[in-house]
Amino acid sequence: MLNLNCQKGLLGLSELANNLWWSWNSYSLRLYDYINSELFAKVNKNPIRFLSSINQKRLLEVAEDEEFLKDYDLVMDNFKGYLNNESTFFSKKYPEYKDCKIAYFSAEYGIDETLPIYAGGLGILSGDHCKSASDLGIPFYPVGLLYKDGYFNQLINKDGSEVFEYSRAEMEDLPILPVYNDDGTELIISVNLPGRVLYLKVWKINIGRIQLHLLDSDIDTNTDQDRGLTLKLYGGNQEMRISQEIILGIGGMKTLEALGISPTIYHMNEGHSSFVIFEVIKKLMKEYGVPFTVAKEMASSRTIFTTHTPVPAGNDIFPLDLMDRFFAQYSQEELGISRTDFLIMGSRDNNIPVNGFDMAVLALKVAGKKNGVSKLHGNVSKRLFSNIWPNTSLEEVPIDYVTNGIHTCTWLAPNLKELYNAYMRPFWQERIHEKDTWNDIDNIPDEELWEVHQNQKEKLIKVVRENVKAQKIRNGESIDEINSTDNLLDPKALTIGFARRFATYKRATLIFKDLERITQLVNNPSRPVQIIFAGKPHPADLQGQDLVRAIHEYSKMPQFKNKIVILENYNMFTARYLISGVDVWLNNPRRPLEASGTSGEKAGLNGVINFSILDGWWYEGYEQGKNGWAIGDDTEYTNYELQDNADCKSIYNCLENEIMPLYYTKDSKGVSKEWVKMMKNSIKSVGGVYNTNRMLCDYLDRLYVPELKLVNGSYSSKEKVEEFTNWKANMIAQWNNVSISSPTINNELAISAGDKLSLSCNVTLGGIDPSSVTCEVFYGKFLDGEKLINTSNVEMELSNDLGNGTYEYTANIDIDNGGNYGYTFRVLPKHEMLINKHDISLVKWIES
Repeated sequence: MLNLNCQKGLLGLSELANNLWWSWNSYSLRLYDYINSELFAKVNKNPIRFLSSINQKRLLEVAEDEEFLKDYDLVMDNFKGYLNNESTFFSKKYPEYKDCKIAYFSAEYGIDETLPIYAGGLGILSGDHCKSASDLGIPFYPVGLLYKDGYFNQLINKDGSEVFEYSRAEMEDLPILPVYNDDGTELIISVNLPGRVLYLKVWKINIGRIQLHLLDSDIDTNTDQDRGLTLKLYGGNQEMRISQEIILGIGGMKTLEALGISPTIYHMNEGHSSFVIFEVIKKLMKEYGVPFTVAKEMASSRTIFTTHTPVPAGNDIFPLDLMDRFFAQYSQEELGISRTDFLIMGSRDNNIPVNGFDMAVLALKVAGKKNGVSKLHGNVSKRLFSNIWPNTSLEEVPIDYVTNGIHTCTWLAPNLKELYNAYMRPFWQERIHEKDTWNDIDNIPDEELWEVHQNQKEKLIKVVRENVKAQKIRNGESIDEINSTDNLLDPKALTIGFARRFATYKRATLIFKDLERITQLVNNPSRPVQIIFAGKPHPADLQGQDLVRAIHEYSKMPQFKNKIVILENYNMFTARYLISGVDVWLNNPRRPLEASGTSGEKAGLNGVINFSILDGWWYEGYEQGKNGWAIGDDTEYTNYELQDNADCKSIYNCLENEIMPLYYTKDSKGVSKEWVKMMKNSIKSVGGVYNTNRMLCDYLDRLYVPELKLVNGSYSSKEKVEEFTNWKANMIAQWNNVSISSPTINNELAISAGDKLSLSCNVTLGGIDPSSVTCEVFYGKFLDGEKLINTSNVEMELSNDLGNGTYEYTANIDIDNGGNYGYTFRVLPKHEMLINKHDISLVKWIES
C-alpha cells in the first residue's frame, strides 16, 4: 500500500479502499478513477491494488486539485456519516435489543468481484444479507472461510468443452486484513481433526458498519495437506467437505469467542454450518452448568436455520464411519452423550440414520426457528422434511419462509441510480423497503428511461464482444472469426438474457427444444430476437457441462450465428451488465425446484422484464399483464417430457404473440410506450418488495426478535429450562397412554353458511395433567370429495371431568362458507416454553 502519510488529508483513500462500502456506493470509486483512470481500469477497479500502484507524484498533484478535493470531501463526509450514524433503523425500532448480537454462518459470501469467495446464489445472498444488515444498523457478526483459490474460472474451448482453472489470490491486493491479538500477534484459533490439531488464521473484511471474519488454514503451522483445506470453495471429497464444515461451524464459534463476541442468537445459512449447533450446546453446558439435554433446549431458543434446497440431494449427508472418525471423541468428551444419541441428531427419526448423518436435519431438529427462502419453497420444504414431524399435518410443519431479496444499491446500474435519484424523493435509498417509495418511478419520462436502458444494452454488447473475442483468440480461431465479434449482436434487437448456475433442473436448453420454431422467431426480419447465455456448471456436473456444450454448438449454427451467444466465466462483473442490459430475463427451471432465484429480482430492479416459470420468488412477484410474463402455469408434473413440451410451447407462443409485438410497437421517437410502462411496473413491483432491506425486516420480525425475546425471557432461567426439559421427557414417556373417542363423529357434513357446528370428544390422558395438553378440532372443506383444503384448527374447551383420567372437550364453530366439510380431533402437548406447538412432534389423532 502506498504511504499516504505525506498527504494526511488523503488518508481516507486507504480507509475507504479497505471498506467494501464502496461496492454499493459506486460514485466513491470516481476518486480513484480521477487520479488515474487508465491504471484504475488496468487493476479492474480494485482500490487496494490501485493505491499500491499509483505513483507518489500523481498523488501530490491531486492533493492540490480543488475539483478532486471537493469530490473527496463529499465522499468522505458520506462515508464517515454512514459509519458514525447511531440513529439507524434497528436502533430506533428495537432500542431494547441494542446490546444483543446476531451471529451468522455461511459457507460463501458474494460481496464484490474482487473477492472470489462465492460460487453462486447462496453466496450472493449472504453478501447482500451483510450489506443490508449494515445499512439497517443490525448488530450482525458474520463468519465464513477464506478461499484463496476461490471458485474456479471457467474457460470454454472451441468445441464447447470447458476448462476449470483456479488462481491464487494475492492477499495484499484484497480489501482484507489480518486480525491481531492485544499483544500484536496474529489471531490464530484451532480445531481438532482426527489425530491432529488444525490451526486457523483469522482475517476480517469491513462491510460498512459490520465486519466479516474469515478462517484460513493456509499457514505454516499446518501440514501441506491441511493448508489446502480452505483453499477451494466446494472442492475435494467428503473428507474435505466435513473438514471445511467443522472449520465453519466449530471454528467459527471459537473465532467469535476469541474476539470477545458473545452472540445472543445464531443464524445458520444452509446445512454447511450446522455443526454450530454442537458448539452452542457445549457453550451453554459450560455457562449454565447443565447437562446436554437441558443445554439442547436452551440452544433451540438461540438458533435459526435457513434451508435453500428444494431437493434431498442438495443436503450434505456424511457417512457414519466419517462421523465416527471426526466426532467419536468430541461427542463423548465435549457433549457427554453416547454415539447413538449423537447420530440420532442427524436422523429424520429416533434411530441411527441408515443413509448417513444429514446436516440439514441436525439444524431442523434443534433450531427454534427455521425457514425456506420463498413462499412456494417454504411449502416444498414442509413436504421435503415432513417425516421429521410424522404426526403433524403438512401445512403445520414448523418451517416458515422469508422470501429472498437483493441489495438494491449493489445491483442497480449506476446510470439508472442517477436517473432514479433525479426523479424519486430525496433519500429514497433509506426507504428502499417501503413500497410507496417506488411509485416515484412513474415520474421518470418514458424517453429518458428508454434511452438509459439502451445505453446499458450497448455497454452489455461491448462486454459480450470482448468476452467472445477473448475466447476465440485463446482458442486459435481464424482472423475472420475473431473480427466477426465486432458485429456480434444488434443493439436494436430484442435481447433475452439467461444467466445462472448451469444445473440441469434449470433447463438452459429448453428454448431450443423445437429448433424450427426458435429459428423462425430469432430470424423474424421485422422483429429479430437474440439471446445471451452465461453460467457455470460445477466441475463434477457432467450433465451441466453438456448443456454448455450444446448451447455453444447452437451458437455456431448458421441460423443462430451472431444471435445466440454463450459467455464464459459468469461472475458478478458479467452479471451487472446482463441484468441491466438485456430486455427480457428468461428463467425456466423445472417447477418447483427453484428455491427462490434472485437474478430476476436484480433484472426487474433495472427495468428488465421477467419471463419466467411460476416458481421461487416469481410465484409471488408475478402480476399478470403488468410486470412480466409467466411461462406455463402452476401445474406440477410427474412426467418431465410432458412438462418440457408444455413449457417450451408456452415460451414460443408468448414470445411470438405478446413479447415481440409489444417491444417492436414503437412511436415516432423509436420508443415503445407500452414496453416502458411494463418496465416501470417491473421496477416498482420488484423494488419495494424483493430487496434485502425488506428481507431483513422480515427476519427481524418473524425470526430474530422472537428468539431475542425467548433468550431474554424464560429461556434465560436455568431452572425454568430444567423444568421444561423434565416436562418434555415426561410427555414423551406417557404419550402412548393418550387416546381420543367421540360417539358422534361424522367424517363428512354438508353445512350451510351461517350454521354452527357443535362438536365434542372424550380424551383419556392417563397420568398427564390436562393443563399440559390442548385438544383441537381440525377441519376444512373437501376438494373433490377427498382432500381437505383451507384447513383450520379450533381449540376445544375442557367441559367435564369424566374420571379415571378421561375428560370431555367441546367446541362450537361458526361456518362462514357453506359446503361439504370434514373434521377430526387431535391432542397436542401445551407448555408456555414450546417455541412451536409441533416441535415435540407429539400429536394424537382420533382413530377412524
